Amino acid sequence: MKKIIPGILLLAMALSACNSKDKTSEKPKDKYEQTKETLEMTEKKNPARFLSISGHDKRNLIGQTVIKGTLTNKAKVASYKDVEIELSFYSKTGALLEKDHEVIYETIEPGGSSDFKSKYFAPRGTDSVALKVTGAKFN
Repeated sequence: MKKIIPGILLLAMALSACNSKDKTSEKPKDKYEQTKETLEMTEKKNPARFLSISGHDKRNLIGQTVIKGTLTNKAKVASYKDVEIELSFYSKTGALLEKDHEVIYETIEPGGSSDFKSKYFAPRGTDSVALKVTGAKFN
C-alpha cells in the first residue's frame, strides 16, 4: 500500500505535465491564425492603401496620349484583381481638364506587380496625367 500511493502521485504528475505542454503549443498557432485573419480583413477593406501606381505618359503619332504604368501590391496576404484607377488630365497651369476611370483586368499577388498600357485622346491643352488607385476586388 505504501508503494502504491507514491507511484500514483508520480503518474498523476507526469500526466498533468503532458497536458500542459499540449495547451501551450496550441495557443501560438491560434494567435497566429487570428493575426493572419485580421491582417487579411484589413487588406480586404482597404485595397487602395496597399496598391500603388506609377507611370508616365507620352504622345504618339496620331495624337493619342499613351500611358504606361506599373501597379504594385504591398499587401502581405491579399491578392487583388480588377484594379480601378483614376486618370486626371492637367494643363500647364495645373488646371484639371478631365477625369477618366479605367479598370486594369489583372491579378496582382502579394508583393507582386503588373505593367499596363493605355491610350487616350486627351483633352486639348493636356500637359500631364496623374494616376490614382480608387479600388480593387479581393481575389
